[in-house]
This record gives sequence, structure tokens and C-alpha cells, in this order.
Amino acid sequence: MPPITFITSNPNKLLEVTAILPNTISLTHRALDIPEIQGSLEEIAIAKCRRAAEIIQGPVLVEDSALEFRAMKGLPGPYVKYFFEALGNDGLNRLLDGFDDRTAEAVCTFGYSPGPGRQPLLFQGRITGVIVPPRGPPVFEWAVPSIQSPGQIPRVAVEYESAVASTS
Repeated sequence: MPPITFITSNPNKLLEVTAILPNTISLTHRALDIPEIQGSLEEIAIAKCRRAAEIIQGPVLVEDSALEFRAMKGLPGPYVKYFFEALGNDGLNRLLDGFDDRTAEAVCTFGYSPGPGRQPLLFQGRITGVIVPPRGPPVFEWAVPSIQSPGQIPRVAVEYESAVASTS
């Protein structure tokens, strides 16, 4: 099987994916600037995956993220990168200042295609939490909402990063 090309320009995403995937999967990396369509997170991931497979002419893996505020009916959604660039983490946090409900979901969607012309497969993970003031620099492009851990200790993404690093 040819190696899968992971499409990202974010070195942290590359580190995370290589740490998660088993050694039996051959992974290469390429930074491509693929224009994103307007649509749902799933539509964006499928379009990005199809275009990447056409460019690479082989198997690809893409990732797209979203941050959905319940009080704002899912916004900023898949456009969180643009909200973050315009407002920063503090601004994202302040978007919910007029609302009682600060619940949010961080959504990570991976798209895999075996090659051009093939239907991409999507894999999605969601973390529900409550937006709290940032407690450190963002690990990726934006800090994920605080999360209730199995022990019911609220943590934010940066604290999870430290906890995971200290246990491996």
C-alpha cells in the first residue's frame, strides 16, 4: 500500500497524528493551501479531501476543526480559524459574554481518501465543554473549551497537553 499523505501546514497537528497512528501505517506529510468551500464541517472536509487526492494522485488524510457555541446555534463552527485570526482567544471567549449558556463543542473531522475519484471517508470526534477564560497559549490555532475529565476536574486543552505528555 502506498503511503498516506497527511495534508497540513500545522506542525502540531502532524505531531499529534503521527503519535496516534500505529507504526504499520506509512505516513508522509505535505503542506497544501487548499481553498475551503462554504458549507458544513462535513462538506468542507469532503471537498478538501477530494481536492487533495487529485493533487497528490494517491491516498490522503485531511483534518478540519470546528468550535460550536450552543448559545450561538453552532457558530463559529468550521470558520473558527477566521474568528480566531480576527478576535484572538480572548475575543472568542468574549463572544459568549451576553449569554448564560457557555457550552461548546470542539469538533475534529478527519477525511481519508484512497485516491482521486474515490469517495472520502469521514471520522469525527467531539468534546463538549464550557468556554472559560484562556489559561495559557493555544496548543493549535485556538484553545479548546474546558473539559470535565473522568475525575470531574475541569481542564483546558493546554492542561490536557501537559497531562498527556507527563504520562507518556
